[in-house]
Amino acid sequence: MNTTYSLHHIQHAQEFGFNPDDYSRFKFGDDAVAKDFGTQLADGFIDRHLALEPVERQIVVISSPYSFIPTATFAMKTWFVARLNRWLARHGYPVVQETKVHRTITYKEDYGELDAEQRMTLIGNDSFHIDKDFLQGKVLVFLDDIKITGSHERMIMKMVNAYGLTNDIFMLYFAELVNKNIHPNIENHLNYHQVKSIFDLDGIIKSRNFCINTRIVKYILNYDFDSFCIFIQDQSIDFINLLYDMALGNGYHSIEAYVRNLNFIKENLFLNNHKLIQHGN
Repeated sequence: MNTTYSLHHIQHAQEFGFNPDDYSRFKFGDDAVAKDFGTQLADGFIDRHLALEPVERQIVVISSPYSFIPTATFAMKTWFVARLNRWLARHGYPVVQETKVHRTITYKEDYGELDAEQRMTLIGNDSFHIDKDFLQGKVLVFLDDIKITGSHERMIMKMVNAYGLTNDIFMLYFAELVNKNIHPNIENHLNYHQVKSIFDLDGIIKSRNFCINTRIVKYILNYDFDSFCIFIQDQSIDFINLLYDMALGNGYHSIEAYVRNLNFIKENLFLNNHKLIQHGN
């Protein structure tokens, strides 16, 4: 069994069923919005599926594929699982297990601005990997924030077929573009609905609800150098360290477009901070 469920269906280019500013902040690490989205998706999934046809077998929730830095969906997944576990426990079912889909390629292109063919060309070079033995006999719930052209879903199903998985599968999305007359770059309209420049990230990063993800790391590292320098020198050393370590973990130091900004962190901010510590400030 392979079932798709989307909480919101996008029929019109200006009507989404959710706040596009919230979605934009979510994509750049606002965990408060991730909590709302994950909770709402869990409630919808329960009402539409589990309450009608309970799943008594073990459920494994799997966030969208990533290498080292999680995607925005990972934060939504955390709250989705928390809500779902409460329902499962209350009804005497096994609580959720989690696992990860590993991916091998990272790219600097902005996926949200591409059309369907360009997306498949880009992501088609990637390969996804999962622990087949861990999944045996379990119900799989693959989670993603939005379905636009279905490219990621096709890659997931390609992996499912390659591993010979026969599990029952749910593909869950917070939102889905169902009007195919709308260009897929509607995704970027949503992604950047509130974040218009690097300086719009300040309130998200400095809030108590920040959760780093691939999008914000790539966006900062790919930003024009002069603006980046102004922005990054106004951030805390904790955030700068986190940004730098996440970038290294994803191999971004080997992507030419990111090197200059990363080197500025390494050669200026880390060095200056070390001098301040040495002098007791």
